[in-house]
Amino acid sequence: MKPLEGIRVVGLSRVLAGPYCSLLLADMGAEVIKVEEPGRGDDTRAWPPFVGGEATYFMSVNRGKKSLTLNMKADAGKLILRRLLEGTDVLLENFRRGTLERLGFGHEAVRAFNARLVYCSISGFGQSGPRRSQPGYDAIMQAEGGLMSITGSADGPPYRLGVAIVDIVSGMFAAFGIAMALLARERTGKGQQVDLAMLDATVALLTYQAGGFFATGTVPARLGNRHPSIVPYETFAASDGEFVIAVGNDEQWRRFCTIAGLPEEERFATNRQRVTAYDVLRPLLADRLRTGPRQFWIDRLTTAGVPCGSVRNLQELFDDPQLGAREMIARVEHATIGQLRTLGVPIKLSETAGAVRTAPPTLGQHTDAVLAGDLGLSAGAIAALRRQRVV
Repeated sequence: MKPLEGIRVVGLSRVLAGPYCSLLLADMGAEVIKVEEPGRGDDTRAWPPFVGGEATYFMSVNRGKKSLTLNMKADAGKLILRRLLEGTDVLLENFRRGTLERLGFGHEAVRAFNARLVYCSISGFGQSGPRRSQPGYDAIMQAEGGLMSITGSADGPPYRLGVAIVDIVSGMFAAFGIAMALLARERTGKGQQVDLAMLDATVALLTYQAGGFFATGTVPARLGNRHPSIVPYETFAASDGEFVIAVGNDEQWRRFCTIAGLPEEERFATNRQRVTAYDVLRPLLADRLRTGPRQFWIDRLTTAGVPCGSVRNLQELFDDPQLGAREMIARVEHATIGQLRTLGVPIKLSETAGAVRTAPPTLGQHTDAVLAGDLGLSAGAIAALRRQRVV
């Protein structure tokens, strides 16, 4: 048994935030029916690169789901969606505010015929506030949410992260919100709306940066890879590449000095002193660490209990046997490509473990199965809907 076994999710979301949310739910056993536009599908199906005609971006966040093509603007399509939602536990959507209301599937309309449904809306700015009608995109949120202002070198331009972190964390928060609403439903018998704003999710990531600003009024600056409150806690160049040292306390600092062959100077004895003397200390460490290869330092520092790690590319990462031991690379059989590698499930539950169950679907792969199996439509009725371009 999986935690969300028996829970049906109808996904009306596209691109990344919503699909990442429903991926997390699918991994934990939920039946996820992804509703897509006939002949086109999710926007990311058209984003390169491709393998066997399928977009790797789409496949990366849509495993474990069923694909149902449906024209939600057609009357017949609306009827099908209505029937599907009558027996659904979770509706997940990331349309611009007001879109589903105009189609007759806003929260209030759906609650009228399914009071137990959890209705999750992911949007740029949420369902309230002066900016509620504006769309949201990851890069915009990284910029407006403050992340870019603290990402990058001190003397360079602001940078966005190498993955769409706001989309991903919004999906995580949405999945958590849905799980909480389902838990509450067990106690109250009623569903509710989960309102997830990407801007809110971005602000929530600021944690200690926001805490420092609230306390001092000082706007945090870009610091490159260094930490504002811990030293040394950043990237250093060895003779053959870069690695990270994360000295988290003064005992680790003393061990680091022993391994690096540096004197334990009183002026650097405490973390507060090291933070204050950063401009003096950093060049001393850099000069010493560049004298040896990174594996030389990593082996010795790790043995001494000093946290450190190599800056690895993805090939180096996926060659690490630790990922195999943790089942973080899964293999599934795709309908047209054959065997496909995908990422594994990061949450390890001891009694009700999640799993990567099925490959990402081809467009409309499960349309007939959903219409016949879930709604009881005949083959003739499905064929008629297809002729009318409803599915």
